Amino acid sequence: MSYNMHTHLNRVQTFLAVVDFGSYTKAANYLCISKAMASLHVKALEEVLSVTLLIRNTRNIALTEVGQNFYDEFKGIVATIDNAFENVVQGHNRISGKLRFSSTSEYGEKYILPIISRFTERYPEIRLSYSFNSSLNDLVAEKLDLVIRLGNLADSAFKSRKLADYEIVLVATEAFLKRWPVLEPQDLNAVPWIANSNLQGPTNWILRHRFKGEVEVTGPNHFESNSSTAIRAMTLSSLGVSVLPVWVVDDDIANGRLVQLLPDYTLPSQSVNVVFPNSPHLPHKSRAFIDFLLLHLGS
Repeated sequence: MSYNMHTHLNRVQTFLAVVDFGSYTKAANYLCISKAMASLHVKALEEVLSVTLLIRNTRNIALTEVGQNFYDEFKGIVATIDNAFENVVQGHNRISGKLRFSSTSEYGEKYILPIISRFTERYPEIRLSYSFNSSLNDLVAEKLDLVIRLGNLADSAFKSRKLADYEIVLVATEAFLKRWPVLEPQDLNAVPWIANSNLQGPTNWILRHRFKGEVEVTGPNHFESNSSTAIRAMTLSSLGVSVLPVWVVDDDIANGRLVQLLPDYTLPSQSVNVVFPNSPHLPHKSRAFIDFLLLHLGS
């Protein structure tokens, strides 16, 4: 690789990191260079190209139209180069390296942590970095290899594989229902809800009855959280009704701590998905983990 090519590649990598992190400081920390050097790299790249790639102000960094086009084109190129080096260094059939992934804590504790030792036994050269999160943003911002996400995904720039489907139910306590009776779906439009802030329209649902058809409800959002554990705790405290996965509340329903509302109606089933970057070459370690999850957790 020529000196000029090496220099240009460093500058491009810095530019991509600044965009991914939305910060010169975070990008510099990730690349192990100074903030001043990161800024110089981007400015030098702009001078070589004779264009403005980034618009800078005190609060955030925005891409120009040219900058967006440059980012879209070179993101895949740099990912291909990184994967090519990884394949050569590790060997084509050798599965090793650090795998960074995340899931919600509730799903991870119930389904992933109990089986993770089987994966490490099969691939002893892989080191795992497992974090708990419920956003897709961390896939880029935290430089994760993949994330496991619950709920039906909106269209995104990422690739995904569905692991399984799961059922969700409306629940509340007996004490709450004495104060706020729910006998028909329309009653849900007037009772306090505990909403999942990860969802779009978290109190807007379509309930389906086998004979009566569908009915749409939209309840008032009185409380909210991005954690199923917190939503369950608030529901157990009789603060409102909530929608939770069956596997989160099945014991509570069986033991009478929670009541399933309108059991003759069903809510749309949700999916568990593995989400990963839209790269032409998926790293071997990521492919191995996705295959492992499909084998052990796939429906």
